[in-house]
Parts: sequence; structure tokens; C-alpha cells
Amino acid sequence: MAAAADGHGGGGLDPLHQFEIYPILSINIGGYDVSFTNSSLWMVIAAVVAYLIISRGVGAGSLVPTRMQVVAETLYSTVANMVRDNVGDAGKKYFPFVFTLFMFVLFGNLLGMIPYSFTFTSHLAVTFAMAATIFVTITIIGIMRHGLHFFSLFFPAGAPLATAPILIPIEIISYLSRPVSLSVRLFANMMVGHTLLKVLGSFAVMMGAAGILPLGLLVGITALEFLVAALQAYVFTILTCIYLHDAIHLH
Repeated sequence: MAAAADGHGGGGLDPLHQFEIYPILSINIGGYDVSFTNSSLWMVIAAVVAYLIISRGVGAGSLVPTRMQVVAETLYSTVANMVRDNVGDAGKKYFPFVFTLFMFVLFGNLLGMIPYSFTFTSHLAVTFAMAATIFVTITIIGIMRHGLHFFSLFFPAGAPLATAPILIPIEIISYLSRPVSLSVRLFANMMVGHTLLKVLGSFAVMMGAAGILPLGLLVGITALEFLVAALQAYVFTILTCIYLHDAIHLH
């Protein structure tokens, strides 16, 4: 559990020290710092772990499924059902994008629970970059499919024309706020959970033998945090599917 451990160079009892980003390999190109950081490292690890699990699960292909195959098939079917239920048949062509997104967020969250690891999804810069990419991609898909008719999304069908001056600004603001709400939800949940784990872990150590109560709470909250890690990946992905549905089917 990353929150109960100090990441780089100590950090004492500071619960926010675990979110510090530091360079592993310093790289400067044209005056811009593009260093390979601890955050970058755990992004690569998350991608590799996700790839290995799926490749080994798919490669097994035995009549009696192995454990890895069960895991891979469960993850696949979960996202496939998500896309089918929320986007429809038109969403099948976007399944690889949605599945990759789900796996990246899921393992980013879960690997962050390992002691001395780093939870890159606890940084708003990372979650907003993902949300902004999703927002731009889905907007482009909508415009390519519908042309200028895509902008009818900002005026609900059947609404009186007289309400346009009120409804259109509201719909535009709501649409533009999507990447903000999508990114903040994931970032806030992961950051708060890991901070709480760090605080309770510090109390348990400081109280010694009397720390049985915070230790018990720590165990319970750790289990809850694993659930939150999986749930937040699910929520992040299902909201992406809902936004994709709006772009494909409009109202």
C-alpha cells in the first residue's frame, strides 16, 4: 500500500510526500524538461502488466480456462458489455480504445497500492491529460460522423426555439466541463484514499502497542481502497462510453 510508505528519500509523516514526482532520468530537449520520472516509470509498468495479463490469458486458450485466462476474459467481457450497453453496435469499432483506457486506469490504480510504488492517477495533470484526450477524440468522432449537425447536441430535440438563448449556453458549459469532472473525480478519489492510508499508517506506528485500533482501521480501509481503485476505473470508462454514445447518436 503506497500510502503507508514513503516513496523517495523519506518523507517522515508527511502524507503528501508520496505524491512527489521526481526525475529518474533527466532529459532536456530545447530548453524543455522531458525527464523520465517515477510517474512515467509506473505508467510503463502499468501498461506492461496489463499487456502481459491479456497476452497470457488470450495465449492460453485452453478448453479448461486457466486463472490468467479467466482474469483476461472477465476484464474483456466487462468492457465489451459496457460498450454494448452504453454505446450500442456502433461502439464496437471503438472497443480497443475503451478497453485500453480501462486497463491503463485500472492497473494504474491497483499498482499504486503496492508499498513504495507511485499512483500516477492521483495527479490531476495525468487524469486531466487523459480526460482531455478523450474529450477531443470523442468530439472529432462526433463531427466526422455528423458534420455540422453534431452541434445540434447543444439544443435538445423538441425544445421550444424560444429557450435556445438559455439552453444552448447551459449545454455548451455542461459539455466543456466533461473533461474537468472526469479528471477531478478520479484524481480526488485516489489522492484522498492514499492520504488517509498514510495518516492511519503513521498513527499506528506512532502509537506502538496501542496502535491496534488505527491498524484495524488501516486494514479495513486498505480493502476498501482496492475496491475504490477498481470502481474508479469502471466509472472513468463508463462515463467515456456515455460521452461516446452522445457523439455517435446525438440526442
